[in-house]
Amino acid sequence: MRGDRTDGRRLIRSPAVSDEAEPAEARLRRVLAEIQRRGAIGRGSIDDAVAHADGFVTALPALPPGARLIDLGSGGGLPGLVIASRRPDLQITLVERRHKRADLLAFGVRALDLGDRVRVIADDVTHAAAAGVLDLPAAVVTARSFAAPEVITAMVNRLLGTPGWLLVSEPPSGPSRWPAAMLDQARLRDEGRFGVVRRFVRC
Repeated sequence: MRGDRTDGRRLIRSPAVSDEAEPAEARLRRVLAEIQRRGAIGRGSIDDAVAHADGFVTALPALPPGARLIDLGSGGGLPGLVIASRRPDLQITLVERRHKRADLLAFGVRALDLGDRVRVIADDVTHAAAAGVLDLPAAVVTARSFAAPEVITAMVNRLLGTPGWLLVSEPPSGPSRWPAAMLDQARLRDEGRFGVVRRFVRC
């Protein structure tokens, strides 16, 4: 069954999600390529984008089944849709304030059959948290190119439980963007790099 919908310009046809013969990895890349074609993912290689998103998967701590993860500024689904595809044990919320991109995220969730454990919230994360829309506290918050460190750490106390983990995309070189005083104020401890991802724990 196809989950067709319009986005105001043209009909978007969901991939044939009932085709059980298609490998899950091929479907993921096909869905991301469609989201890229619609402008929510940059023009780079989808393979490279998935590899970067897999850095977040690698950096995830040990979590109990059903643990909640919130992805901030989910954009075109990197890393959120990749994490959801790799970790069927997690309950995931993708937060994206731009409604057009949130629509494409919803398309991706349907096309990948993730609707039983992945939600898309089309709102600013601060407003969504204040309005009680988010299931809190989360065990993990992920942020890829979302905002400056001081903006992210200001949200941590509202979103994360204790313990709770913050995973952020971090350039491979250059000075640290996460001064100790800022981390102390947010009750975060640096657990180091996992490839392109830095992990902090709230304790």
